[in-house]
Amino acid sequence: MISVAEALEHVLALAGPVGTEEVALADAAGRVLARPVAAGRDQPPFAASAMDGYALDGAAAHPGATLRVIGEAGAGHGFAGRVGPGEAVRIFTGAPLPEGTDRVVIQEDVTRTGETITLDQVDPGTHVRAAGSDFAAGAEIAPPRYLTPGLLALLAAMNVARVPVRRRPVVAIVPTGDELVMPGETPGADQITASNIFALKAIAEAEGAQARLLPIARDTPESLRAVLGLADDADLVVTIGGASAGDHDIVGPVAAELGMERAFYKVAMRPGKPLMSGRLGTAMMLGLPGNPVSAIVCGHLFMVPALRAMLGRTDTAPPLRRGVLAVDVPENGPRAHYMRARLDRGDDPVRITPFTRQDSALISVLTEADALLLRPPGDPARAAGAAAAYLDLRV
Repeated sequence: MISVAEALEHVLALAGPVGTEEVALADAAGRVLARPVAAGRDQPPFAASAMDGYALDGAAAHPGATLRVIGEAGAGHGFAGRVGPGEAVRIFTGAPLPEGTDRVVIQEDVTRTGETITLDQVDPGTHVRAAGSDFAAGAEIAPPRYLTPGLLALLAAMNVARVPVRRRPVVAIVPTGDELVMPGETPGADQITASNIFALKAIAEAEGAQARLLPIARDTPESLRAVLGLADDADLVVTIGGASAGDHDIVGPVAAELGMERAFYKVAMRPGKPLMSGRLGTAMMLGLPGNPVSAIVCGHLFMVPALRAMLGRTDTAPPLRRGVLAVDVPENGPRAHYMRARLDRGDDPVRITPFTRQDSALISVLTEADALLLRPPGDPARAAGAAAAYLDLRV
């Protein structure tokens, strides 16, 4: 067996970036920027009013001054003339500052009578947004960047209509086992409903992938070969179950027969020891254990980093966070243990309570978990209040 860190190194080495494409800005949410993008203009493109008020020459801005209002400037409707001594222009937020002015006196500080204003008071601020104060023409956003709502707004302000992004990786998810039926079907007396495939599909799609659920591969080489043949367009093939060493665990032998170059098999962790990865043709292959929780935990630890690497992201591994134990925990065994746990986020530091039941078949416990508490291999017994690391499942 190899360590989780070693397994992750192998996974990331296998997960090369996928190709690129251009999409409309309106379709770029959640995508990953693939090439630098430059601003086509300054922002703001002109000196603009930050408040509703009156634009004037700052030299005249003193309490008691009176000025004649000669026009109006609104957002998208600037004042065309020049403002001279003793003159002012009614101005609204976002409007360009007229020629001859360099400050705005807010409307609350002015008394207006007809076309004449008197400055009641003048605060220190100019209430002007300088041209290019947000960014200048030519300013770049460098890849890789996950395109958040804020970045989409920035790209729009930069006058970028189409965005170069990484293509969505295609993930083919292959459930295996004679014991499985799909939800809605009637299970036999010795069958169960396939469940973890839906969690893995959701996890992959949340990372920006296109995930496809393939038919259940039965426990025969012929069935598994046929289903794997449906994944020939995938960037990542994820098999679930059949990766152990039992008589019915045929994923490894069939994948080897199809030419898989295996990078590793078995990881010193729980849940999830029977895990393997390699390359199958042009696709990366990840063989996950069949127990529902084991598969989902391995999805977070290995599938998510692989997809992020395919998208060119540098923040591949979800970060381990720090908190303290809320209860005593016993000595850990020789494998890293990712324990389902609940977080008390109201405390500082965060307090972590692992669930008593950690059986890898208990999906209900996973749904109640905020986090996975990491117990390193051979970690001694720890008392409540001891520092601990965890993987946040709610981010």
